[in-house]
Amino acid sequence: MAAKLLNLLFGNEMRTTRANKIYLTGLASLIVLIVCACQKPYNPKPVKNTPNVLVVEGVIDPSADSTIFKLSRTVQINAKTALSPELGAIVNVEDDRNGVYPILELGGGTYAYPGLRLDIARKYRLRIIASDGLVYLSDFVPVKVTPPIDSVGFTILKDSLQVYVNTHDPTDKTRYYRWSFDETWLFHAFAASEYISTGYSLVERSIDQQIYFCYASSFSPTIVLGTTAKLSHDVIYQNPLTLIKGSSEKIEREYSVLVRQYAITPEALSYWGNVKRNSDQVGGIFGVQPSEITGNIHCTTNPATPVIGYISASTVSTKRVFLGNSSLPRAWQPTYPYACNIDSIKHNIQETLINLPVGEFTISYIGSFFAPKGYTATSRDCADCTIRGTTQQPSFWVYR
Repeated sequence: MAAKLLNLLFGNEMRTTRANKIYLTGLASLIVLIVCACQKPYNPKPVKNTPNVLVVEGVIDPSADSTIFKLSRTVQINAKTALSPELGAIVNVEDDRNGVYPILELGGGTYAYPGLRLDIARKYRLRIIASDGLVYLSDFVPVKVTPPIDSVGFTILKDSLQVYVNTHDPTDKTRYYRWSFDETWLFHAFAASEYISTGYSLVERSIDQQIYFCYASSFSPTIVLGTTAKLSHDVIYQNPLTLIKGSSEKIEREYSVLVRQYAITPEALSYWGNVKRNSDQVGGIFGVQPSEITGNIHCTTNPATPVIGYISASTVSTKRVFLGNSSLPRAWQPTYPYACNIDSIKHNIQETLINLPVGEFTISYIGSFFAPKGYTATSRDCADCTIRGTTQQPSFWVYR
């Protein structure tokens, strides 16, 4: 390390006399020691008090589609759940002409209305009376009309699949965009369990008892933004949404993604960009440092009370697409999340069945059903897909 530092400090023009080498090597070693000594570990004190900050998520949708808000509270870092739902709040949308539109509580911190059908020429805000009596009010915002999504597509990379979105506004007025998406996929367990143990015998599974194929879903884990403010035309081309590894179970059989597109204001883009930087890029001495997240919602009861969220008003454009694994490279094989073994039991079959827990995951008989020589079995993790999904096919699933 000292030699490398010498080259950085003095380059190749340094004289190579023995005296100079000894002197400069010692100098470089001293510098290294000083730099290392300056690295002091930082051990932050644990947070003792729960912040209990109100978090507001949602968009005012002026169309016939549902307007949905999620209200929750922040919790301690070591809590078992990331957020605590805010129950019993009173939520209203208000317009700039004193119109009031109540939002109904559905439970679990969700508040919604099936179709507000608002006048898009007016401005709107959100009023919340929290369960503790504090009143929160967002700033009035204009309604943005979101252009349709042109397409959602896929690009096959070396070892992953890039999902992207295309859109444009022929009037060149939107300019600022945000996207969210829901993913759903069909996957299967490592092994198919054909029989169920009753404790004394094996019973063949019925169709309703199959646990080999399942569906799983996830919501967009990242904030996806886009802007054409510096372009001559309002055209978004192949804006990345998410990257799926070639070894992911999401694309081992059938995959679907529902994309939602929102037109937003420059102020909303700034807010969501700040949230994205804090959540995606913080870390390292040269990384982006945390910054205060300031939205457009304020506590009017006590202005010093913090609140997290940004309320926009816009129509929402959606598009769902499907993808089958036949369109992907054959070399892509899913990596199963568990280490799985299939055990063969060829002796004392009746005694073993008695000791086998009821409902254990027997795969198949060895030999014939009528004259078995034993059977094969594995753990639940390897034969039951319902521990990570559901066998109930979603209503929108039409891909075949």
